Amino acid sequence: MPTKMEYKNKLTTKVIITIIILFISRIGIFIPIPGIDHQGFSNNLVDNKIINFLNIFSGGGFSTIGVFSLGIIPYINSSIITKLLVKLVPQLEETQKNEGEIGKQKIIQITRYFTVIWAIIQSLSISIWIKPYTFNWNNSFITDLIIILTTGSIIMMWFSELITEYGIGNGASLIIFQNIISNIPKNLGNYSNINTYSLLTITSISTLCIIILMVNILIQDSKRKVNIISTKQLGEINNLGEQNYIPLKLNQGGVMPIVFASAVIALPQYAMYNISQQESWIRTIIKLILTNNVIYLSIYSILIVIFSFFYSSIILNPEEISENLQKMGASLPNIRPGQETVKYLQRIINKLTLIGSLFLFFIAQLPFIVSKTTQLNIFQGLGTTSLLILVGVAIDTAKQIQIYIISEQYDNMME
Repeated sequence: MPTKMEYKNKLTTKVIITIIILFISRIGIFIPIPGIDHQGFSNNLVDNKIINFLNIFSGGGFSTIGVFSLGIIPYINSSIITKLLVKLVPQLEETQKNEGEIGKQKIIQITRYFTVIWAIIQSLSISIWIKPYTFNWNNSFITDLIIILTTGSIIMMWFSELITEYGIGNGASLIIFQNIISNIPKNLGNYSNINTYSLLTITSISTLCIIILMVNILIQDSKRKVNIISTKQLGEINNLGEQNYIPLKLNQGGVMPIVFASAVIALPQYAMYNISQQESWIRTIIKLILTNNVIYLSIYSILIVIFSFFYSSIILNPEEISENLQKMGASLPNIRPGQETVKYLQRIINKLTLIGSLFLFFIAQLPFIVSKTTQLNIFQGLGTTSLLILVGVAIDTAKQIQIYIISEQYDNMME
């Protein structure tokens, strides 16, 4: 029978594997690709909002153009595309539902194929984009760059799967977590003149950070418990305990709605750099959106709500939940099985998604609102998207470690 020390060593091994893989993935970002004027390229990207946004998830990879510059982004995008296809293509949905582990492996393999395709497309785009900063831009350079970046993206995908299988936590989430953490020292440089601010200002900043952290935890952990009863409990509806329920999270999509909305809202800024002066009416419209706070915030809030409902529909399927309840011989109290259960669950999910998306919008815009109220631009430097990701990944990883320890203790007791 395994001893307590053996379980501890097992957990330690998982943690060490995770740290080693994260360390290697971080080093790969700074292995430069030859043939590029890296210094000139980096200096030109200081005010590029899209690249600054992508650098959040690549750990600065889009500013360095290293071997692992694409990072985990192609894999994440491919996972989202695959989830969407599973919902839209009946054959894929049947494969996932009815073929068990084999079906799951097929879906994973499709995700890998999409990752390669996405990485090639993104690498080709980067090769065209960095043309002014290359020493000898030709077909040979483009081919080499695509091969290097695509290979790096595949290795990062492999790293994330290794962490998920042999390490602790979700591999893709931990890689993003690491990349965000690595950017913190650079962001703190923006506050190098902190001594010029009064004690009240510093206290306000600290209080705002605590508020954002608390609201983040609230969003990540809040859930609605929908009680369920088995056939044996039908006569005891008034005496039901809370041990049997369906946990529906307030924010099903996590940080992804903000990520998508931020990416879309950053596109007009990128478009302004690429639209010619002749198309001045388009530039005027884009400038109106970017400079008018009411229009900007309205569009941003609508995008967050749309992506929240989109991601929630991918994760939760009321019809599937209803079918599973019937298979288990369970139902919702005072709700008929079938379509009534589906409609009831859909109403609850819609309400939770709307409330969760409004919370996300509030937390994303809190620094901007406070900055406009207090006339202190220092608040706009707070990356709430990053903070949401950090809190979410930290909570999920801590829960996985806790579940692992409890399951090992349970196995020890059974043996």
